[in-house]
Amino acid sequence: MTSIADQSEDRKSGERAWVAAIRDVLDRPLTSYHIVLGATGLLLVLGLMMVLSASSVLSLRVNGNSYTIFVRQLIWVVVGLPMAYVASRMTPRHFRMLAYVALLGSMFLLVLTYIPGLGVGVNGNTNWLNLGGPLQIQPSEFAKLAMVMWCADLYARKEQLLTQWKHLLVPMVPVCGLVIALVVGQHDLGTALVLMAVMIGMIWIVGAPTRLFVATIAVVGAVATYFVNAEKYRMERVTSFLDPFSDPRGVGWQAYHSFYALSTGGWWGVGIGNSRQKWSNLPEAHTDFIFSVIGEELGLVGSLTVLALFLVMAYAGVRIATRNTEPFVRYAAAGITIWIMAQTLVNLGAVIGLLPIVGIPLPLLSYGGSALLPTLIAIGMLLSFAKAEPGAQAALKETRRPRFGWLPSRRTPHYK
Repeated sequence: MTSIADQSEDRKSGERAWVAAIRDVLDRPLTSYHIVLGATGLLLVLGLMMVLSASSVLSLRVNGNSYTIFVRQLIWVVVGLPMAYVASRMTPRHFRMLAYVALLGSMFLLVLTYIPGLGVGVNGNTNWLNLGGPLQIQPSEFAKLAMVMWCADLYARKEQLLTQWKHLLVPMVPVCGLVIALVVGQHDLGTALVLMAVMIGMIWIVGAPTRLFVATIAVVGAVATYFVNAEKYRMERVTSFLDPFSDPRGVGWQAYHSFYALSTGGWWGVGIGNSRQKWSNLPEAHTDFIFSVIGEELGLVGSLTVLALFLVMAYAGVRIATRNTEPFVRYAAAGITIWIMAQTLVNLGAVIGLLPIVGIPLPLLSYGGSALLPTLIAIGMLLSFAKAEPGAQAALKETRRPRFGWLPSRRTPHYK
């Protein structure tokens, strides 16, 4: 009969074995690669499933077919996955060659939205570009990726000069400020906030002094406050955020029904496809408020699963940035992680009432090709960077070798 001390020792040994097993998995050279690939795949599949569920009623009412919006999203996924694959096969040198082209191209597209006939207004924001027929794109979504690539290349070139504050801020802040100003001019404050977060994050990861970092945040906060006060509807959103139940039939409509959807989901949800709020009560259910439908249909367990997947992806991004020695890779991986996580936090904060509603999609889950394509390209970049971690290339070659020892060699005949 085992004693209490022996049972305690066995329990500690089991715990040490689990810790050793987890450490062994995390120490593998391809862990980052597999985490990014797995988390992205799960979020994409869940996103397609929830877009179908959240958009079916609206799609049937507008198009006469419950699958129209879902099929469009599926097409964007089919288009985006090869782009992500190509990005995963590229090298940091290729990305650096494209950085200035991407930045100038995205700025040019942003300027085109100001031209009457080309710029298209949606929900009060003139941030869409008409490419002819039903095809429209949102250039500000591509500007996020372009800004990360350009900032990473710029700071990599200035690696030895980043101890001087002027090289930290010039020309990075003026150029990024111009991009943000073009987005703010479209009345798209949500995307502008994400771009501001990317700019501040890039300044932080290159090691800006605390006083300079705080001063940058203060300036950005003052600019954001000014633009909020400049438009009546923005102030109404902030007021609604502070007390969404004061006007549930007016400016608080979205927040009110978002809370209701989340609160009725319970632990396990009402079941996929059984959301009641998507029946016209919750505007933008398949885009900005898709997390509300997830909470209603999949419950707290489903919501926490989504949060866990994003946290795992954030861990992988930080891991890639810290395990690489090349400056561009470190800055680009960190910038992509900041961008995706900042957009996720702003979206989720609005859905659960911690932040004002600014109207931005949830990465990889919300409907929309303009947001999905640059995100998938960024994921492809992370996969490329993950393959540059120490030992990753050797591990990839090992996994590609035939596992069947009985197969004959091409050089040695099987029979003598």
